[in-house]
Amino acid sequence: MRKLTICSLLLFSLTGCTTRDYRTASRESAGIAPSPITTREAILQVYGAPTWGWRGWFAIHTWIASKPTNALSYTVYEVIGWRQKRGLPVVRIENDQPDRYWYGERPRLLKDFRGDGVDKLIVAVDLAAKKYPWPNSYTAFPGPNSNTFIAWIGKQVPDLGLDLPFSAIGSGYVANDKVSDK
Repeated sequence: MRKLTICSLLLFSLTGCTTRDYRTASRESAGIAPSPITTREAILQVYGAPTWGWRGWFAIHTWIASKPTNALSYTVYEVIGWRQKRGLPVVRIENDQPDRYWYGERPRLLKDFRGDGVDKLIVAVDLAAKKYPWPNSYTAFPGPNSNTFIAWIGKQVPDLGLDLPFSAIGSGYVANDKVSDK
């Protein structure tokens, strides 16, 4: 009986420990970011949330959201691996909710910049994102992946002082200066 329980737990953990379906998982705002309608100041935020399924036990997905002074919406910068399978660039830069749940997982604010000087950071982040050297490549491990993208931006924009957590697997992919696409 004990072997059956251990095997059941192992199987349960390998299947993701969830009966949730990513297609119906929450993508609503977590209520962390200020409303762009009522907030005039520039805002730049870095978020992280556990990845889908069992990988979320040890890995996060990261993204950046920005709203220039007086803008009425946020721009979200992220890499999404499934886009590659659809023939799309993995880099996604779009107007979106900045603090969406990552497929049912609540995001955590990793960095928060507001006010004076932030518009300059936003421009630098945008330029770095558009120069990302792996826009069509995605590999969960060791990278390039979503965390590689945010680490790349952090390396190009040192004023962000971005120090991603250990769970941002793939962030170390940019550690060496040799850049080549697969």
